[in-house]
Parts: sequence; C-alpha cells; structure tokens
Amino acid sequence: MISNIRLQNFRSYTDDSFEFEPGVNIVVGPNASGKTNLLEAVLVLARGSSYKAKDVELIKFDKPWARLDGYFEKGPRTVKLVFQGPALESGVTTKSFLIGDKPFKRLSLEKTVPVVFFEPNHLQLITRGPRQRREYIDDLLMRSETGFKSLSANYLRALAQRNALLKQNPDRAQSQLFAWDIRISELGGKIVQSRVGLIEKINKKLSKTYSDIANQKSVATINYETPFPLDNYSSKLLSKLESNAGTDFGRGFTAYGPHREDILFHLNKRPIAISASRGETRSLLLALKIYELDLLEKARGQKPIFLLDDVFSELDGARRRALVDYLKGYQSIITTTDADAAIEYFSDQHQLIPL
Repeated sequence: MISNIRLQNFRSYTDDSFEFEPGVNIVVGPNASGKTNLLEAVLVLARGSSYKAKDVELIKFDKPWARLDGYFEKGPRTVKLVFQGPALESGVTTKSFLIGDKPFKRLSLEKTVPVVFFEPNHLQLITRGPRQRREYIDDLLMRSETGFKSLSANYLRALAQRNALLKQNPDRAQSQLFAWDIRISELGGKIVQSRVGLIEKINKKLSKTYSDIANQKSVATINYETPFPLDNYSSKLLSKLESNAGTDFGRGFTAYGPHREDILFHLNKRPIAISASRGETRSLLLALKIYELDLLEKARGQKPIFLLDDVFSELDGARRRALVDYLKGYQSIITTTDADAAIEYFSDQHQLIPL
C-alpha cells in the first residue's frame, strides 16, 4: 500500500502532497484538475514508468526536472527525472530511482510494486487493432512472469535484425537469413507458449467475473489467433519463415510470428468488437482488470494497488455495486467528477480527496 505521495514538477503539479488510506480513496475534481495525473504519479512510483507517456512528457512544461516521493508499506521510494542537454527542447531525460536509501538506474520486476490501472482509453484494447491486444497480454506477462520481459526484448531484437536483412539485396542477405529464422522461431515459440498459458488461466475465471459485473449470466472468452498449431509452433514457424522468404524480401518485413498474431474477445460466442454495447465492453474490461488483481497477488505475494480513472461515469447501479464488492480488501484510488456517484456505494469505508 501507499500512504503518501509528493509530486514536484510532475505533469500539472508544481509541488503538492497527498495522503491515502488503506481502503478506498476517492479523488474528486472537475475535468483537467489533475486527477489522472495523480494516478499516473502513483503508477510511475510503483512500476517505474507511465502506462502511455514518455519520460520527457512527465516533466512539467518549462521545468528542468521532476521528482516523485512516496511512502509504501515496505518503505520510501523516489523517482527523479532530469532534462539533459543545453535546452529543455532536447527531449532527453535521465531517470533514477531510490528504494529506501539504495539507488537504481532501472527497476527489475522484483523491485516494482504490483498495481492494476484502469482508464477509459483501455477500451481501445478490445475495439482497435491486434497490436493493443498483444501488448496487453505481454504487459501482464512482464509484470507476473519472471524472464518474460527479456524474452520479449530478445525476440524484438532478432526480428529487427531479420527485417534489416530483408531490406538488403536478397543475393547478399539470403545466406544470413537462416540463423535469424531459427532464433525467431525458438523465441517466438516461447512467447506464444506464455501467451496461451496466461489466456487459458484467464478463461477459467473470466465468465464468472463478467457475469457478476454485468448482473447477467454470460460466457466471456479470449481466443489466441495463430496460423500454426500450438503443439509444434516453433518448427511450423521456422518452415514458414523459410518458404516465405521471397515474399518477405519483397515487402521488406517479416510477415509471420508472434508480432503479427491476434487475441480476440468473445461474448456468448460472438466477437465483442463487433456485437457488444459500450456497457458490455466496459464490463469485460473491468473483468479483465479484476483478474489482474488476482494474477498479480498470486505472482508477487502481495495485494496490488487498484487505480481506477473515471470508472463510475458509465456504469449503472448494478455494475457499480458488483465492482465495489471486488474492491474489498484492496487499496483503491478512484477518480470522479461526481463525488455522490461514488460515495453512496462505500458507506463510511472511504476517504475523500478533493482537488
């Protein structure tokens, strides 16, 4: 849990401090008052990076540095961001961390604090292209499975090497391609194995959680879409990379592998991106976020902090009550423009933080 935070030159904040209770914390303020920025600050302290912004974008406009200080259950944490170069417009920053009194340049998984974050733009995960869905599953794996982050980075490096060769003369590059085909197929097989394993775990709980939130019995599932059989994925991918090399040279990129595959959501056997209402889509996303809480708690051995940005605005009363039941036992920080819309569901078990 986090008990307090100080923000200096972070986003819209110059120098402000906030205290949090162990249960539900409701941050209330009008639009553009800094509610989302406060959640983002907690996220950066916990995970070491933003969910969407580059480090340079976290520093308040026209300021040379930003700093976050927070006190967590296991002690104090600090993140420092400093512009480098002769001008602020250079866009180059250095980032450093203090955990207790020990400095770090980057945070391993073990040095992070588990946190689950929901904000309205996450709806694009379901409704937009496959890249967002792949990134969502991979991000979950990076935060719960030791070694997956380096596995993903190694795959992307091998893919970049192969793509660089595909932009060269085929007569010169062909002889070097096979080594990268092998590397990509080996790493790709491991990535797909982790993705499918996680999806299978999610599917065991997703329908019940969704039905509880939507107050209607439904079947919600995630399907991994790949042209290759899962039991011998690596060998089939290797064969395809070899047979498709000529086409890849013509295109200048690698057309097969985990970086091109999709993850689809279905509700009652129908694609949710096509047939679901906004309320159904939001309920499914909340069900996924609630699964994250359980996944991270089991993987990390501690309860995650739950950050929810403007989640009550589009939920009806039944969905709000179901969500509140899942919040019990977790420290939550919820933002809203309408305090009454949130407070009535928590009786006295909340703290109000006005902005």
